[in-house]
Amino acid sequence: MKDILLQMAAASSFLLLFQWRLNQSHITRRNLRCSDDYAFLAIACALSLVLCSLLSGNLFGIIHFNWGILPAFIGMLYGSFRSRALLAVMLPVCTYVFSYPVTQSHVLLDSGILMYPLLFGMANRFKLGTVVEKIAMLWIVLAPSMLFIALTSLFDGNDFSRLQDEKNALILCMLFLNPLFGGALIYMLESAWDKREIEEFIANMSEKFRREIDDLQQITDMVPLSIISVDDNCRITSINETSMKKLEIEIPHITRTDVLNCTLFDLVHQLKLNDNQDLDHLLDSIILKQRFMGKVTCLGKVLYVLAAPLVPKEQGQQAGMVLIIQDMTEEENIRSELGHVERLTLVGQMAAGITHEIRNPMAVVRGFLQLMREKSPSDMESYYRIVMDELDRANSIINDFLSLAQSGLSSKEDSNLHDVIEELAPLLWADANLRGQSVELRLCDKLPVLRLNIKEIKQLVLNLGRNAMEAMEPKGVLTLETRCVSEKVELLVKDTGSGMSDIELEKLFVPFFTTKEQGTGLGLPLCLSIVERHGGSIAVDSHQGAGTVFTVSFPYEKQEKEAIVC
Repeated sequence: MKDILLQMAAASSFLLLFQWRLNQSHITRRNLRCSDDYAFLAIACALSLVLCSLLSGNLFGIIHFNWGILPAFIGMLYGSFRSRALLAVMLPVCTYVFSYPVTQSHVLLDSGILMYPLLFGMANRFKLGTVVEKIAMLWIVLAPSMLFIALTSLFDGNDFSRLQDEKNALILCMLFLNPLFGGALIYMLESAWDKREIEEFIANMSEKFRREIDDLQQITDMVPLSIISVDDNCRITSINETSMKKLEIEIPHITRTDVLNCTLFDLVHQLKLNDNQDLDHLLDSIILKQRFMGKVTCLGKVLYVLAAPLVPKEQGQQAGMVLIIQDMTEEENIRSELGHVERLTLVGQMAAGITHEIRNPMAVVRGFLQLMREKSPSDMESYYRIVMDELDRANSIINDFLSLAQSGLSSKEDSNLHDVIEELAPLLWADANLRGQSVELRLCDKLPVLRLNIKEIKQLVLNLGRNAMEAMEPKGVLTLETRCVSEKVELLVKDTGSGMSDIELEKLFVPFFTTKEQGTGLGLPLCLSIVERHGGSIAVDSHQGAGTVFTVSFPYEKQEKEAIVC
């Protein structure tokens, strides 16, 4: 029994070597059962053959006991033609070297040479068969080989009848156990291959899954949307790069780890948005796992938020919710500007109608009033003057309407903004003296030549200057400043008045909005229209108690105009 166990261990040693080979292989291959594996398997079977031959002997002095035929046959069936040829030579050589006594019948029958044609013929079909088919093919060649080994003893004149029944039973057990053990080795060999294939498949799937996650993360990081996912406890589970950049602006030094370790409520608290009703409504929807789509105003921005519950893949599994946030502040500002443009267009249309429907009758009325004034007594002079002044004021309003209605095709010429300001300076100084105020000019040394409509620019400077004077008390200072920055010429009109509130700033350029008792609300819209016709813009910086600054910007191209010394 000890010899049988030693032979079984030696015969199965090739399987241990091959299992080690598979475990050491880290290269992903399309087919694990490639020629490299077959070559190594043949070498391992050859080593097992030698080991079995070294441990071989005669069982009860009657039958030669060498299970090297088992790894040799397995190697021939799995190996390539060269491997089969090598093992086909090694098997009879080992039998010849280690058999005792050495006879022709021993080498011929104990080495299984008679089964070589069948082995070589079945080899290609063997590789394509199932596990059961492979075991059956091995049995087909092993069973006759075991019978030949038993016949060798008979040819030597040995009599099995003289042995005890227990010994005969052991010999029969050894002969029948060999094919059964060979079938077990085939099964374990195929299982090792299948296990390796499964491990490779799982590794490939894991790598593919990891790549898909990376691709999805890159996509979510590239889109200009803030994407945040939370679990059922409102704890943040993922956040994209766009969201992180926006959070870093509001909360310096915050990291992704900090965000993923907190809940939405903690984040709202850090952003100091606890009293935002729109945000409270959104959080309530998230808690109740309800779909939310709407506008949320916070941190001075207009955000459109879509919050939707995620569908769990399995029943009872938590899924959470996903929040997709889009910053629509700029779009809202554009929408507001479009509404402003529409209002100005309406004013222009009104002005076109007023020009013909009102202005002509007013001219007739004014003419007849002048005739009546000449023929009326002197005590009626004050009444005529009041009526004439009101007609002139109405005519001025109509002129402002006409200016708002003008297109951007007004005639322009190459001009220097400083020339316009210096021409208007005496008029502004005279007006300021009457009010007990002063005017300061801070003109830069060099200013590019601009394409300007001189008449409109004069009207712009006068309107802004007189508005600034009317906003100041006596001893106030009006400052006109020019500068050239980043391909723009800027005109700054500063006053030392009381400033404006946020509500006044919001409606500053809305037609008919005015804070003056006698104002028409068309002065600043007219200034904006003039600047826009010149391709520029107006910015207003005002704080209550700190005065107001109007910054008018005119674009220019450096390569087209040379700077001139003022």
